[in-house]
Amino acid sequence: MKGFLVLKDGSQYEGELFGALFSRVGEVVFNTSMTGYQEVLTDPSYFGQVVVMTYPLIGNYGVHPDDEQSEKPMVRGLVVREKVDDYSHWRGNESLDAYMTRHGIIGISGIDTRALTRKLRSQGTVPGMIVADLDNLEEVKQELNRYDVKGYVDEVSTKKPYVITPKEPSGLKAAVMDFGVKRGILKSLVARGVELHVFPARSTAEEVLACNPDGVLLSNGPGDPSELGGIVAVVNEIIGKKPIFGICLGHQILTHAFGGTTEKLVYGHRGGNHPVKDLINNHIVITAQNHGYVTVPESLDMTQIEITHINVNDGSVEGMRHRHLPIFSVQYHPEASPGPRDSDLLFDQFVTMMKEAK
Repeated sequence: MKGFLVLKDGSQYEGELFGALFSRVGEVVFNTSMTGYQEVLTDPSYFGQVVVMTYPLIGNYGVHPDDEQSEKPMVRGLVVREKVDDYSHWRGNESLDAYMTRHGIIGISGIDTRALTRKLRSQGTVPGMIVADLDNLEEVKQELNRYDVKGYVDEVSTKKPYVITPKEPSGLKAAVMDFGVKRGILKSLVARGVELHVFPARSTAEEVLACNPDGVLLSNGPGDPSELGGIVAVVNEIIGKKPIFGICLGHQILTHAFGGTTEKLVYGHRGGNHPVKDLINNHIVITAQNHGYVTVPESLDMTQIEITHINVNDGSVEGMRHRHLPIFSVQYHPEASPGPRDSDLLFDQFVTMMKEAK
């Protein structure tokens, strides 16, 4: 069935629809991963976005429940060059088309994703909408003009606290502030024997610290960190009381808690092939990333904060640590899901930090 991707600037891309015919507005962004489309679809950090996959062949290995990063897809649409229905993989149990149809997510294939990505790189991310026809183009334009990205953390965070107990406990306990945490992050800590107490994003410092954790994890998540002043205030209450590890949005929230600022990138960093330089150990790691905002380094007090990682491509801040307190953070996703596992040792670093504090 023919369909169209319509952007806020009036651009139109014709293709073939798949998935559920349920159109919703989203921020159009691109991801450069060659595999891991199911992890991308279910990553809460993509909530409210229409994702363009730059790799031309998507759906070739099907989908599998073990690869999901949340209970359902979080994107508002998927744009691909070529979509595969006849998947082939021993783990695959459903086609991408069937999976998206079952979860109410619309997709479009046959798009010149190379041209679209070049446009997003030069002009920046824009609101867009996948539609079946252009008969109601004026209504579509009105929806695109009304598009707003506020309140996403509250949409993806858990609604009530819960506990994950490892099969082989290490005796360590971590509190997780869930801003849209990926299952891969939780699994990485549970695999190290850490008992996890997961809290809603708007929990108070008293609620988070009541379980007497050995450390606090600030998770990834969607949206603009500058709009999360209430959460920043809570994190400020925790600073100095427990070791803290921030990932992605958690890193940005720490930036604001340290008195710094963040800014929006033109088109963001999204994919499993981003080179980052570890300034402490003087080597390069390939990372999985999904973010549209970055720390402004000049806004940080360098007598208190040390930048530990930078992006090789554009020099942006990818990691930092406090010079006197057991606090560190990275802008990328050390658990991959999908992507390389070069930075998996950061979870060991957090475990060691908790052991030392305990």
